[in-house]
Amino acid sequence: QVQLVESGGGLVQPGGSLSLSCEASGRTNSRYVMGWFRQAPGKEREFVAAISRSGSTTYYGDFVKGRFTISRDNAKNTVHLQMNSLKPEDTAVYYCAARDGTAVPLNTYQYNYWGQGTQVTVSS
Repeated sequence: QVQLVESGGGLVQPGGSLSLSCEASGRTNSRYVMGWFRQAPGKEREFVAAISRSGSTTYYGDFVKGRFTISRDNAKNTVHLQMNSLKPEDTAVYYCAARDGTAVPLNTYQYNYWGQGTQVTVSS
């Protein structure tokens, strides 16, 4: 089992920035494919970003590309999501996810482990 704990969410004005962190614990080898997803009330969970086991390859959802950056520190078993130029439509619960294997999927059902989520609210 792998436990994922997100942190860093909060309230920010439009155009502001937030940095989210996800720390993995338990039976982790620091080589899981990691991803971030988000879900707003009444909406389906959507893909935000993902990063390969080595950190050499990253993917981003269409609506966050150019504004968000995913990174990882395998020595600390931690993944980060730097969010800049935030918009009200970015408001959602953000979830950290991990997957066994080497492929980097973009679908929710392809990930094995999930954190409890952290709330991000963008409002003026």
